[in-house]
This record gives sequence, C-alpha cells and structure tokens, in this order.
Amino acid sequence: MKRMNWKWADLGRAMLEGPSQGAWARCMAASRLGSIELAAQEWSIWVQVRGQAWVEAKEGRFFLRRGDWIALSRDSHPTLQADPGGLCVGVSVADDAMKAMAQFSEFGLHAGRGHLAQRDVRTYTRLWHRLAANLDKGASPPRMDAPLRCLLLHLESMQGEYRSRLQRCPGPSLGRKRQVFDRMQRARLYLEGNCDRMVRVSELAERTQFSVWYFSKVFHKLYDESPQSASAAMRLEHAANLLVSTPMTIGEVSVASGFDNNCSFARSFRARFGMTATDYRGGQHFRHDAQTCGTARANHIAAPGDSVGYARKNADSPSRPNVTGRLTRP
Repeated sequence: MKRMNWKWADLGRAMLEGPSQGAWARCMAASRLGSIELAAQEWSIWVQVRGQAWVEAKEGRFFLRRGDWIALSRDSHPTLQADPGGLCVGVSVADDAMKAMAQFSEFGLHAGRGHLAQRDVRTYTRLWHRLAANLDKGASPPRMDAPLRCLLLHLESMQGEYRSRLQRCPGPSLGRKRQVFDRMQRARLYLEGNCDRMVRVSELAERTQFSVWYFSKVFHKLYDESPQSASAAMRLEHAANLLVSTPMTIGEVSVASGFDNNCSFARSFRARFGMTATDYRGGQHFRHDAQTCGTARANHIAAPGDSVGYARKNADSPSRPNVTGRLTRP
C-alpha cells in the first residue's frame, strides 16, 4: 500500500503530522472543525479557501478569513482548525526542497501574512491539487518535479511585496539581508499574534537576538513605523474586530486589546477610526469606509477563544477536498 503525502482533516478529526520521512513536500487540508498539528521542522503556508480558521503557532494566535494566507517558519509548529464551514489548504516544505530551489535562482520564502484575490486563491488551490495528485504516485527518490516547483514559485510570487523591503535590510550580502529580514518578519508576526496585550520592544528584540536600539532602527526602516506604533495599530484593529463580531462590552474589548483603562482606549480608538467604539459597533464604520473610498482594514486579526480544544481525535479521513472546496473521494 503506497504512502499518501497529502492529509485532510474533516468533520472534527484531529491529525498530528510528524517528520515527513524523506518527502520534499506534503499537502494538507482542514475543513468543518477538522484540525492539523504540524510537529515537524518544516516551513509551511496556509490559504483560507472558504469560511474561517484559527492558527496557533509559536508566534501567537491568528484568525484567517477567506483569502487570507499565513506563512510560518520551520520551528513554528502550527496547529490549524477550520470553523464549521471552513476549508483551509496548506503545504509543508522540507529544507531540501528550499535548498534545491535556491540553487537555481534567488528563490526565497519568508514568514508573514497577506490576502489574496479570489482568482489567486483558485490558482493556488489548483496548483495544490496538482501537487497532491503527484505525491500520490509515491515517487522515489524525492525530486524537484514540475508540480512542486510551480507551487513554490507561486508561493514566492504571493510575497512579492517583500522584495523591496528585503533590499532595505542592512547587510553586505543577500544572504545576510535575508537573515535579518526573516528575523524581523517573525517579530512582526509575533506582534500580530499577540495583539491582545502590549508587547514590549525588549521582548521583540530578544526574539530576534538584536539589541533594542538596532531592532527599533531596522523595524522603522522596513515598515515605516515604530514597533510601538505598529503594536498600537494592530491592537486597535483587533478591538474593532471584537466590537463587530462578539457581544463583549466595550470595557471587555478594551481589556482584551491590551489597554490599561477605558479612557486610554476611547481616545486611541477615536483617533484611529474617527468615531467612538459605540458608533463603530452600531454600524457607522460602514459609512465611514465608503467615504474613504472603501479602504479595506486588515482582516487578519487574532480573536479570542480556544481554537483547538474541542476537536475530536480520530483517524485520517480517506476523503479530500477538490479545488472548489467540495468533498470528493478518490
């Protein structure tokens, strides 16, 4: 019986994925309360095809909506769980595959988050499905074949905005720039994953193994804002998400967003959104967005709640999703 290199957790099933045992890549999917925990030392990227999902990783807790993607480093060990109507598809990539790609080009993938247009989501899922079908053939020894190469190149193109930021990084060589950029990206991701509290700059600097002065300088150079400003903006976006998606009181939202008191929260919220938290909850933010040409706010904000605690432990499902998110059987 051949070993499948794609996994799908459906209908509340929970899967624990260990080392890939020589495979260069694995395809994974979670849907309808299914969850996947990746315990292997592998780089991974996840794209929300429909519905919503939670991700808990070393960098923190994240909430994915349709079209959102998140890329995590090899030591992140993420656990992902889909909501009752959600479908999230991902791929984990071994170091050998990353090194093979880097031998022929300036290929590079980085930790981070983003959002895809629906046509790009369809392209990703089509490439994912093609790779999953190819992995079913059980090719041995592992090699950099066309489906894997195409998917990796597409993943790199999803991070196109990072190229200009990478050039801003200090360092005498491209390798050193990438090393600095990877550390800074993980620090920024840590801010996003912990937007329910105030994260100290010293804590971020320690995670990157830079001094506080050097970290603050490079952070501002890369993202055009200070770590303190970025943290405040992320926590306010988190608060805005809680106001419209939960029945929490404004005082509870303030505490859940890491603010010391309601007065400080009220001032900061009005300065950020141009209205009170009460008005925002009442729906006036829709009219405000329309007046500002529909500028989209960040929708990848971590939200409270247990993301994996109620998943049932069960065996692997023999089914898998196709590129449209429907359930099919081989």
